[in-house]
Amino acid sequence: MSGWDEGAVFYSDQAQFPRGGGDSDQSSAGAATRHSVLLKFKEFIRNFATDKNVFTYRESLLHNPKFLLVDMEDLNSFDSDLPDKLRFAPADYLPLFETAAAEVLTSLRSRVAGETGEMEEPIRGEVQIQLTSKEDSISMRSLGAQYISKLVKIAGITIAASRTKAKATHVTLVCKNCKSVRTVPCRPGLGGAIIPRSCDHVPQPGEEPCPIDPFMVVPDKGKYVDQQTLKLQENPEDVPTGELPRNILLSVDRYLVQTIVPGSRLTIMGIYSIYQAANSSTSQKGAVAIRQPYIRVVGIEETNDTHSRGLSAFTPEEIEEFKKFASEGDCYKNICSKIAPSIYGHDDVKKAIACLLFGGSRKWLPDGVRLRGDINVLLLGDPSTAKSQFLKFVEKTAPVAIYTSGKGSSAAGLTASVIRDNSSREFYLEGGAMVLADGGVVCIDEFDKMRSEDRVAIHEAMEQQTISIAKAGITTVLNSRTSVLAAANPPSGRYDDLKTAQDNIDLQTTILSRFDLIFIVKDIRMYSQDKLIASHIIKVHTTAGLASSDGRVSKEENWLKRYIQYCRTECHPQLSDSGATLLKNNYVQIRQEMRQQANESGESPAIPITVRQLEAIIRLSEALAKMRLSHVATDENVLEAIRLFKTATMDAARSGINQHMNLTPEMANEIKQAETQIKRRMGIGNHISERRLIDDLTRMGLNESIVRRALLIMHQRDEVEYKRERRVIVRKA
Repeated sequence: MSGWDEGAVFYSDQAQFPRGGGDSDQSSAGAATRHSVLLKFKEFIRNFATDKNVFTYRESLLHNPKFLLVDMEDLNSFDSDLPDKLRFAPADYLPLFETAAAEVLTSLRSRVAGETGEMEEPIRGEVQIQLTSKEDSISMRSLGAQYISKLVKIAGITIAASRTKAKATHVTLVCKNCKSVRTVPCRPGLGGAIIPRSCDHVPQPGEEPCPIDPFMVVPDKGKYVDQQTLKLQENPEDVPTGELPRNILLSVDRYLVQTIVPGSRLTIMGIYSIYQAANSSTSQKGAVAIRQPYIRVVGIEETNDTHSRGLSAFTPEEIEEFKKFASEGDCYKNICSKIAPSIYGHDDVKKAIACLLFGGSRKWLPDGVRLRGDINVLLLGDPSTAKSQFLKFVEKTAPVAIYTSGKGSSAAGLTASVIRDNSSREFYLEGGAMVLADGGVVCIDEFDKMRSEDRVAIHEAMEQQTISIAKAGITTVLNSRTSVLAAANPPSGRYDDLKTAQDNIDLQTTILSRFDLIFIVKDIRMYSQDKLIASHIIKVHTTAGLASSDGRVSKEENWLKRYIQYCRTECHPQLSDSGATLLKNNYVQIRQEMRQQANESGESPAIPITVRQLEAIIRLSEALAKMRLSHVATDENVLEAIRLFKTATMDAARSGINQHMNLTPEMANEIKQAETQIKRRMGIGNHISERRLIDDLTRMGLNESIVRRALLIMHQRDEVEYKRERRVIVRKA
């Protein structure tokens, strides 16, 4: 049959070993037979016991007769030949292992009463063997022809999952002429069945012989298992700079089906196999020998939220070192000193980024509502204030991180896209940056350059931490439990102190309220500070070569990453009662202050202070407690969280000029006079250059700064409008 790979890995009842002249791997098997290997597998399942004399696999098989999870290290300690056989010829020995497991299960079960009342042997079922191993995974880029038909272990992130299909294990054939029935085994994975070209029936005298290709497939009488295909992509941190991430097709069957959703990080063991793609014959005429690689999965380890191997990755020495570090009094200060050490100053920004990396506690309420524990931070301000450097540092340090730029990101690229498969013509989902960074951080640079409709797409991901899709007949919800670190510039490029907060922070209230901390980063021109920054930058440049030659810097970065992983996995702090009371009183006071400011200025603040900000302070308190591996967020943590919140978001809300701020009665009177003179000088709809207007009014005896302040206030009230080349137009009297 065209379209099926004749040379792929397959299972049949022929002899497993060649008669002489085989490869070195197979000739080492010597006189071993299928039967002896089968007996070894049965003995392993029956007799393997741990130090405490617990028969692990026997108990596991009785508890769950559908599949058996086998550790390759246990198999190696029982018989060192068996793992090698599985690694170099998995397609031959894995069916033997499954047969052995099914036979052991049958022998372990007690006899059952049959229809006649006599005791009968239980029916032998099928057991799926799933393999797991602690060995290091190999890179997806290093998979080559030498690995074909061998067992491999790779890690990656699933970006797509197909619908479940029925895969035939045995096909029933009927001869069109003599009606004889045959059952043909199918190759596992993406392979098909080899249908014989001729019928074995010997014709009687006078009977018409069976023609060539006489067999028809009877679908109803075949045996089937569930099968699903996944697409596995390299982990973002493993992709070399400037390269596109590679992906590979996975085939999972039976009890591994429907266990994985797009965005999950996996470490899989499988057989590296080949198949002929359906559309390859038309696109590559004459390329008969060209085959596409895929992996037939025989074991899946789903990774932890923060690390690929969960708790087992931390050695007792590391855990002891982490606990000792957390018990030190200046632990918080030491962590902040490790955050972007090459950047001078910005101490509060570094503390906020430390909180973002550690994160708060995720909570599930009894009614099923999930409260996010991840912290979102926005850095807004002048160019050349190391905003992008902070983002790059977080990308390197966070256990899972994706860096993207606002101008080059679309809504589908950030959330999820629906793509049609070329061969099957069916739609499938591919996760975007927010899905792929599940359990980590998304760094978005140039946040203000994003189109507003693209920015709206991440609203749900930032608060509910899910992404809902309803496209092309696919309706689903994907997880995006990520922190967002965004950097943006004000509309005019630089932060203008003569403008109000609303004019400087040109983002919608809906997106601003989702950020826990908003920092206004200004480039302040001060002689002493400029001198210190200049010395620091020159020192960084002169010592850069020395620092990179010894591995101390990278070792520190790696230590911080490991410590963050350990804290996020082990520690889930809760707010103390006294801390909760303190926080409640402070929140009410902050709301009162903002209400008072709004009443005085007559307009709502640029950054709203809502219940989301109260939750933000709770998350910050939990993150500060998590840094010390403490399970309770104390009053001290709450006070530091409130201080950070006031330094960042509250200062941003009060930033810029305010028309009623610091105005004495005399100054207010002068501004009113200046407004009257401006209206007299210009008629409604007339325009004049700002410079000429100021010169005319100063000649009349008015102060220039008072005139500028009056123009600014009139502009805020929409009484005057600025056109090109700073020409002023009076819109209303």
